This record gives sequence, C-alpha cells and structure tokens, in this order.
Amino acid sequence: MAAGMEFSSNNALKRNLEKYAAQYATEQERQGSLGDGRSSIHYPALFLFVGDQVAPAVSAVQEINRLKWDNGEGVVYVQIGTENQEHAQHRDHDPAQTKHDHYSAGAHSGYARVNGLSDARNGSTSDDGQVTRHVLPLSTIQTDRPSKTLRKDVHRSFHDSDQALFGLNRTLRRVSNRIAEYGRLYSSFDRIYVTVVTRADDPLNVLLPELTKLTETILAQSFKSVQTDLHVLVSEMEQVDSFGYASAAGLAFLRELDYMQGLDYTFSGNLLVTEDGISIPVVHPASPLFDLVYILSDKNERGTGVPGGWIENAEIICRICLLKNRKQDGDNSGSVTSTGANTYNNTSFKNNIRTTSDQHGYASAGFAEIRRPNKPIALAVLYHLYRYLLERMQQEPEWSIKDKLAFFGLDGASVERKVEGILTDEDLVSGMSGIMTHNVSFSDLKPLSLREAERALFGQGAEAYFRDNVVRLAEERVRQRSTEDSLRRKAEQSRTEHPEVGYFQWAAWSDNGFGSVREALLGLIRDKSVQLESVRALLEQRQQERVEDQSFKRALFRDKQNVRNLIDCLLERVYVPKVELLRLENELQLLRVYDTEMEQLHTFSRSVTDTLATLERVLRETAVESIAAADEYIGQNVMEYYGKVTEVLIADLEAKRGRDVWFEDRYMGDMNRLATEGNERLLQRLMEVCHVMLLTAEPLRVPFEEELLLRANVTITYGDKNVLTRDDLFRRLYRTLEEQAVVRVRVFDYTQEHRYEEKYFFGDHHSAFMDYAAHAEETSRIYKLGVVYEERSSGVEKLNLMGGFHLEDLMVYRNGRVYYDSYTENGYELHPSDLAEKLSPMR
Repeated sequence: MAAGMEFSSNNALKRNLEKYAAQYATEQERQGSLGDGRSSIHYPALFLFVGDQVAPAVSAVQEINRLKWDNGEGVVYVQIGTENQEHAQHRDHDPAQTKHDHYSAGAHSGYARVNGLSDARNGSTSDDGQVTRHVLPLSTIQTDRPSKTLRKDVHRSFHDSDQALFGLNRTLRRVSNRIAEYGRLYSSFDRIYVTVVTRADDPLNVLLPELTKLTETILAQSFKSVQTDLHVLVSEMEQVDSFGYASAAGLAFLRELDYMQGLDYTFSGNLLVTEDGISIPVVHPASPLFDLVYILSDKNERGTGVPGGWIENAEIICRICLLKNRKQDGDNSGSVTSTGANTYNNTSFKNNIRTTSDQHGYASAGFAEIRRPNKPIALAVLYHLYRYLLERMQQEPEWSIKDKLAFFGLDGASVERKVEGILTDEDLVSGMSGIMTHNVSFSDLKPLSLREAERALFGQGAEAYFRDNVVRLAEERVRQRSTEDSLRRKAEQSRTEHPEVGYFQWAAWSDNGFGSVREALLGLIRDKSVQLESVRALLEQRQQERVEDQSFKRALFRDKQNVRNLIDCLLERVYVPKVELLRLENELQLLRVYDTEMEQLHTFSRSVTDTLATLERVLRETAVESIAAADEYIGQNVMEYYGKVTEVLIADLEAKRGRDVWFEDRYMGDMNRLATEGNERLLQRLMEVCHVMLLTAEPLRVPFEEELLLRANVTITYGDKNVLTRDDLFRRLYRTLEEQAVVRVRVFDYTQEHRYEEKYFFGDHHSAFMDYAAHAEETSRIYKLGVVYEERSSGVEKLNLMGGFHLEDLMVYRNGRVYYDSYTENGYELHPSDLAEKLSPMR
C-alpha cells in the first residue's frame, strides 16, 4: 500500500515537472522581444479538416500556430465529420475499444454509427471561438447497411439530405463572419489561404469537391481571392487490423484526387442553400480543384517510420502555410540575396513540379528542427538548484557534543534542573518520625536487622507512607515533565534560534552513530544505571545491618528513648538512601522517556529527510528522461553543462545578496517546514524560485549554436585535441538537419520522371550558422535554397519541399492496388456512381 502511494505521489510530481518544463519551453518560443521573435501570416488563414480521423490533428495544428505565429490567435479551424468528438473520445478510452479501432476500423464502421450520434436536424456544431466542429447528420446510413458501399453511401446521403447541406451552409457562413472579426490581426484582407487536411482512407473525403467548393464560394463573398491547398495524410504504419479495406479506400480516394487535379476538371452542384430552402448552383471551371496537393505519410522516402506517426506531419502543414503566407518585414524581406538564397515563390514552385507530360505534379515535404533543449534545460537547472539547497541543508555545524545536547535540552545543567523539581528540597524523611509504631521493646529489637526492625516497629506503615507521600508525588511530576517539556518541542524552540540546524541534523544526531546525541544520551543512561545499582546495593547492605551494631546514643533504663533513637537511626540509614534511590530512578526514567522520544524524533526527521531525498531522485529521473527523449547529439552534456552554469549563477547571486538569500521568506523560506507539508508544496515553491532567479538569467539566453558548442566542450580539458570547433559543429548541424528533414513519402525512384526540390531554413538570419548553411554546397547545389528570418536564437528548422511525382509513383499507391482490385472484384463499390466511369484507367 505504501509503495503504491509513493508511486502515485512520484507520478504526480513528474506531471508537475513536465508542466513546468513545457511552460518554460513555451515561454522561450514566445520571447518575441527578447531575441526569439515569431512570424506573422499576411492574409487570413482557414484550416479545413475533412473526416473524423483527422480530428486529433486539429489541436496539434492549432497549438503549433499559437506558439509560432504572432497572430495565431486569429486563425480559424473547421473540422467536418460524422462523429461527435466527445462520444468518440469516450469510446477511444473504453478498454474494450482500442485506439486503433477509431483510426482504422473506424473508417470502416465508424460512419455506420452516425445515425445514433447526431439527432440535430441540420447537423450539430460546436464552437470555441477558433475551432468549429460540424457533424454531418448522414442519417440514411444504418448500422445494418453493408460496408461494401460505405463511400458511395456517404456521398449519396449527403446529396439526399437538404438539412445536412443547409446546416453546413450556416456553419461555414458563421465561420466566414468569425474570420472577419479577426481582421485587425492581418495586414491584408484581400485574400484568404485555405488549407484542407484529410486522411486518404477516411470515407468522408468522397465529399471533398463539395466541401471545398462550398467553402470557397462562401469565402469568396468576403475575399477577392481564395487559394486552397490540400494535404493528404497517409497512414502506412497504423494499418494492422483493417489494412485491406483502408488500403483499398485510400487508393480509391487517390484515383478521385487525380481526377480532381486534372486540367479539364469541372464541377457543378446546387450547394448554396438559403434560409428559404432555395438552392443555388456552385460551379468550378475547367482547372485543378486545388492549387497544390501535398502527400504526407508516416513513413519517409527511406521507408522508415516517422516517430509519432502521421500526426507529426502537423508541423509540416503549418510551416508550408507560413512559407506561402508569411508577412514580410519592411526592413528585412527574409531573403538571403547575397548568398543566392531566395524567398518562396508559389507560382514558380507549382510550375517547376509540373511533369514533362504536362500532368499536374504532386508534392511532399520533410521537416527537421534543432533547438536548444528547453525542457531538459529547465529540469536540469531545477535539479542542480535543489541539489545545492539540499547540500546546504545537510551541512553539519561545527558544534561540540555539549552544544548538541544543549540543543535538545539534554546537557547536564538542563537535566539537573528538570530532576530537581521532581523531589522537593524539604526533609522528606523527618516527617516519617511521627508514624505510629508497635509496642516493641528495645531489647527485642537489638538482635534484628534494620529491615526486620522496621517491620517490627511499623509493619507496612513506613513503606506505605513513603510510597503515598513521596514516591507517587515524584512519579506524577515525572509524567508531567515528560509531557510538558517534550524533546521535539524543545528541538523546535531551539531551531528558531539556530535555523541552520534542520531535520538532516536531527536525523543524524538522534541516530545511534558515533558522536551522536543519542549515543551520549545512552551513555548518560548507562552511567545513571550504574549509580542506581550502587545506591540500591548500599541500601540493601544497610537494611541487613543489625540494630545492635548501629552507632546511635543509648540511654540506660530508658527503653522508649532507645526505641526513639533507633527510629531516627533507621530513617537516616535506610530512608535517606531510599530518597536518593528514588531520585536516581526518576532521573533514569526521565532519561529513558527522552530516549524513547529521541527514537520518535529520529523516525520523524528521517521520514522528512527521506521525503527530501525522494524529491531529489524524482527531479534527477525526470531530467534524465527528458534528456533521453531529446536528440542524442542535441541533448548531450545537459546535466554536466547546466550543473556548472547553475553553480556560477548561484555563486553570483550569493555574492550580491548573501548566502542566505535562498532561505528568505519571499523565496524558499524554511525548507524544513515546507518538507513537512509534502513534496508537492515544496516542489511548487522550488519551481517558482528557480524560474524567477535562474531561468531568466543571461547565460541561459545565448544563441542555440553557441550554447550547443559550449555544452559539447564542457567535458573537454584544456589542450584536448578532441575539442569541437565551431566549423565542426556547423557541419554536424547541417548534416543532422538534412538527414532528419527527409521527405515523408515513399516514391519509386525509377518511375519518377521528374523531381524538383526546394529547401528552406527557418532561423536567425544574422546567425553564423545561417550564413554557413546558405553557403554550404553552394557550387554543387541542385535545389533552391531559402531562409525565413524569425530572430530565432533558440534554434533552427529546415523544411524540404519535393515535387514532380505522379500518384502512381507512390509506394502506397502501388501497394494498395492489389487490395483495391480485390475489393472491387468482391463487390465493394468504392466510388460514387456518377464518378467511377470518369476516372482515368489505373496506370
């Protein structure tokens, strides 16, 4: 149970750390005025996501644009599907329904569930300002309808439903008005860029011409020009359970896409619907439906999978949109004319990817980024700060054992004061002389021992009197002292006077180790035990002495006087040692109470120090895991380098503000007290202090290439020949970017008759690495190079564009053909009735 609670607590700490690191990384991305400026788009932009399977990409694209575009808050997103997303998410989290069912089998059967998910007459719409989700009420699709006609049924159901078309019209008009509300965020409102995103195997893309033309027509009523691109996401890695149908449906869409992109493609349909139910035709003249079409797979052209899957292509989609629609600064166009690098020209790119047969060429892209590993940096600095503070807390003060005993109130003088009050200073024995005695003659008492004489004289009376009037009073005072003046209370009082002594010292001093307070206390207990045994032996010896051997004054012929003198002698010889014995017993009992409290104090302080040590372990584990998740080269030496950086920053702060600045109330305050409140509270304060005092410091703001060079050489000693030079670093960065920005589509090289490439760097135009990249391969370069200036001191990105291939050149096209043919032969109707005969024969 305890292990489970600790595991849960550690997971909560790690989640908080991940949020903290992500927040820092986000802040670094948004440092526009501090050397990490973001880009802005010139014209308004609309992202249209078609199908349920691309729903996860909406939030991914929105988040990227929000972080990297200054006017990203004005971008509008529309997702058109047939499933309510809340219901879909609930189904995805059902243990009986796997995630794969949603993305793959969902393409096969998800649309068959639509009838039960949307009861709205015109389709349901959810709107959070930027994101609008519209559910098409394709109610004619029944759960028992065979899936062999799924794509065909989706197409027919849409055209048969006046309500579906009217609801979609209303949603798109509302979206158009929403875009107009964001007009102040853009430099020009003459044009709008529409980016359509769909999955190749999503059944709803059978409506792509209708959805695209209706969107363009409604937007054209507000803008002079509407330019539309299509991004087709292909998933080759996820197709496991339903790979056959998904491949066949994907190829069916690619065939339709080839038809839509033909130079002679036309479209006409009554898509505009007024509030009175009047339908107005929408016409597309002979021309390709989309300006450019990008095919993006979850496998790159080398055949290896893209980490993160198809949704990782969201970064490419956003970068292409920025490239085409970027706001140019008046004093910096973003081109590198002196190096031969140029800005992006959409018309030029489109013409260059046109094939020799004058067919429309398709494009793809690859993306890579190298940036300062902000998340690992935040976690590494936090860990090193905490480790330093922990070392400060663990430092032993130069105290003697007497000082340590005095801290807990266990020094000789303190213990003496506590014991003194237990037995009063008055003569406790003299009062016993008035105890009634039995009538015994002195002559009868003479041969007896003092113990026997006491019983003969008093019976049990003397012992009862001593027990009731002395022993019980002392015991009560011992109990009172042990509760009123507890060891922990005394330690807490002493800690206010000595804040440098905390729970680490408590744990060490209360342990059994050599030189500890506990050892001294146990030694004191042993000494008192020896004294106690000595007094007890003395008492036993005296009680065995004979009356006639005692040296008290005897009177002749005065028996009663002799008995009285014997009583005085008895009290002096027996009960005075008994009082001393009682004093030692009470003192020993009090010391043993303190020893028990010392054990409890050790358990308590050890639990606190274990909590502090656990936090250190969690901080280190989280930092190491974050570093491991980064690129092996980019994440090298993070702990070592930022350990030294943190050390320098701490020393600088302490030189200016004093060594105890960390423990001021406005910063960490009393870390020992914080630790008793739990690690979450302590971690929260630690993150706040680290963010304010360290993460904003200048050494953490150096350009990424300089930071990487310093970090790469942090373990190199003076004179080492393995030191990494700036040129070596730039060569590695250049090669890494090129290797990772490989195009994300697999093409048959020997059938691709034309290949055209453009490559763009996004980064600091004035950085030394950008200058190096612009000149690299200058004489042998066979592609166009461009640089997008973003004052990006925290990193650099590379976008590789490749175009000129036909769809039949794609591996996914060729692999899917066998499934397409087989499903068609088995009665599957993968195209709308009026479209199948218009498609070109498969090549």
